[in-house]
Amino acid sequence: MITRQQALDFAHEWVAAWNSHNLERVLSHYTDDFEMSSPFIAAMGIDPSGTLKGKNNVRDYWSKAMEKYPDLSFGLIEVLSCVNTVIIYYTSIAGKKAAEFFTFNEAGKVYKAMGHYN
Repeated sequence: MITRQQALDFAHEWVAAWNSHNLERVLSHYTDDFEMSSPFIAAMGIDPSGTLKGKNNVRDYWSKAMEKYPDLSFGLIEVLSCVNTVIIYYTSIAGKKAAEFFTFNEAGKVYKAMGHYN
């Protein structure tokens, strides 16, 4: 079970990792076989399904995203949590709103994530 404090700590570290533009720091939150879904995966021509599986595949996608958006900066708005999930609501690229849904394993690593954007 994820406590409120664990959810807040994760959210602050996740936002800080992205804002540092350090891809390995971002990836450290995830299992090697995690699954990521986002409409940007399809929009960038990475995979038409919008879903990638495995840290190496996601690393390639996020590397391209960081190159495309070198001024990327996230701003934390709200953190929601449940038994083994966290939702981070934040400002994303160009001030757009985003919500990321994370599912955690017993070791506290994310094994599934889904990005939602306006």
